[in-house]
Amino acid sequence: MPSNIHELPLEMVRNRPQLVPELLKSLGVPIPDEPATLTSESYADLNPAELRCDATVLLGDPKKPQLGIVVESQRRINLDKTYSWPAYLTSLRLRRRCPVILLILCPDPATARGCATPIKLGHPEWVLTPLAMSPEDLPPITDPAQAGRLPELAVLSAPAHADGPQAPAVIQALAGAIDALPGDTGPLYYDYVLSRLSDAARKILEKTMDLKNYEWQSDFAKTHEARGEAKSILLVLDARGIDVPAEIRSRVNECTDLELLARLVRRAAVIESADELFD
Repeated sequence: MPSNIHELPLEMVRNRPQLVPELLKSLGVPIPDEPATLTSESYADLNPAELRCDATVLLGDPKKPQLGIVVESQRRINLDKTYSWPAYLTSLRLRRRCPVILLILCPDPATARGCATPIKLGHPEWVLTPLAMSPEDLPPITDPAQAGRLPELAVLSAPAHADGPQAPAVIQALAGAIDALPGDTGPLYYDYVLSRLSDAARKILEKTMDLKNYEWQSDFAKTHEARGEAKSILLVLDARGIDVPAEIRSRVNECTDLELLARLVRRAAVIESADELFD
C-alpha cells in the first residue's frame, strides 16, 4: 500500500487539479492561465501493468487541451522510472495532441535533485529533464486568504518554512486553510502535514488547531490510523521480547477495526505469548 508521503500529494492533486499549474509556476515554468482538469491516469493502449502514471492534468478544454501534465509522486530515486516517464509523456502527447510536461513531487531536495537528472533517450539531442520539486522549492504561504484559496499549496509548502523567520504566519495560514476544508479533508491534510513538521512546529500547530481529538471518517484516513495502531502493537511486543509468528503479525497488520486495535495495544503490554493476543 502506498505510504502517506507518497499518496497524500496525489490526493491533493485529485482534489484540486489547479494545484498543478501553481506548482509549475513556482518553478518558473510559463503556464497558460486556463482551468485544470484531472483526466485518465492509465495508458491502456500500451501495457497497463507497467505504464500507469500517478495523475494526469489537462489545462484548457479537455477535448482540445493547451497543455498536458503528468504528475508523479516519488519518495526515492528509482532508475526504472527513467524508462516509464518518457513513455507517459509521448503517450499523452499522442492521445491529446498537445505539449506535455512531467512534474515530480518529492519529499526532500536530495530526492528532487536525483529525479531531475536528464534522461538521454538515444536519439541525438532527445533528452528529457524532469521537473522535480520538494517543499523547499515552494514559497512560504503566509496570507490566510491565499492559503484558503489553495489549501493544498499551503500544506505542501509548510514543512519547508514552518521553522523559518516567517514560521508564525506560515502556521497561522496553514491552520486556517485546513480548518476551513469540508468533510474529512481537513483532518486528512492535518495528519499529513503533522508528520512532516519538526517537533517545535508540530507543537505550535497542535496548539493552534482544535483537531487533536477528531475522529477519522474516510476509509483512506482510517487505513492510515489502523496501520499506526498495528505498528504500535508490534513494537510493544518486540520491546517485551515476545516473538510474533508471521501469521499473527499479518493478522495485526491487516486489521482495520480501530476499537479492536486499541484493545490489542493494551493486551500487548500484559500477555506472555503472541498466541494470547487475539484470545
